[in-house]
Amino acid sequence: MPLSILMSNPVYRCIVLCLVLMATVRTTRAQTDDTEFYPYDDSTGTARLVSSATAMETAWDLVRNPLEADIPGDAADVARIRRGFRLFIQTPQYAPMLSGNEMACGHCHLNAGQRELALPLVGVASAFPEYNKRAGRMFTLTDRITGCFMRSMNAVGATAMLSAHDPDQVAGMISGREEVRDLEAYLDWLSEGFAPGDSLPWRRRNTIGRADLVPTAMLDSARGEKLFMEHCANCHGENGEGVAIGDIKAGPLWGPRSWNDGAGAARIYTLAGMIRHMMPYVSPGALTDEDAQHISYFINSHERPVYPFKSSDYLKEEIPGDALYYDRKK
Repeated sequence: MPLSILMSNPVYRCIVLCLVLMATVRTTRAQTDDTEFYPYDDSTGTARLVSSATAMETAWDLVRNPLEADIPGDAADVARIRRGFRLFIQTPQYAPMLSGNEMACGHCHLNAGQRELALPLVGVASAFPEYNKRAGRMFTLTDRITGCFMRSMNAVGATAMLSAHDPDQVAGMISGREEVRDLEAYLDWLSEGFAPGDSLPWRRRNTIGRADLVPTAMLDSARGEKLFMEHCANCHGENGEGVAIGDIKAGPLWGPRSWNDGAGAARIYTLAGMIRHMMPYVSPGALTDEDAQHISYFINSHERPVYPFKSSDYLKEEIPGDALYYDRKK
């Protein structure tokens, strides 16, 4: 097929761009210094994140890589940390019993949870327990990981979980598994040096200011689709299925292999905050607050797996206005 025809396809253009960037990473890395990582002023000096100011050239960067680090301690504990890291970036492969879709932890928490403005998890273990509005109770780190499996990874749709009849039963089947312990070990390792109550200024920054929120009734799916095709389809595909680029594949944004309708990303403003600061991958932060919300509305206007226990959510708190998959009559 002639090159001109290939290059007219936006997917091929994206792949070529990414291959060029990948080829330059090794030579560029030798010429850079620590300024490519964003340092935060904290007492331990360990809170360093891959900078949000960079793009595809740092897609594979890690501030701390447990597969390469000399981790002190018991060999079994070190092995658990490393298993947790692998599970984090390749969740369906390493946790097939708990995966009801093709989503991985690393699809939402870029650079294995170590990137600024990409839902970073450095120090996060020190923040628990903390109150969860959806559940109306205090959550442990185990609870939070279990919830992610149930919703973002759609474990409720995994074959092993189909016999469960209520959310507590599913949570009980998940929370005691080795996969959860492995993820906890990795997050504990990322949180070394942090004590309960320590400030984590990089948390909760993937948001859009209240004054800039567009009422959901004013969001336009057609406008969101146009913006999606312009800014997102190169990597996510026109049907949201995700395009493989090297060893990285964007997660499915809708359909049976995506997160379910009880996940955090199924909320319009939550997903918009992620899009606003994390995307497009080759130029993060290029979209406006309003554009990110229209794109989020378009993405969440599609069908996705059903979380069957939504009636058990928000029993003590008001259902958020952007949680459009929820029945407000309860």
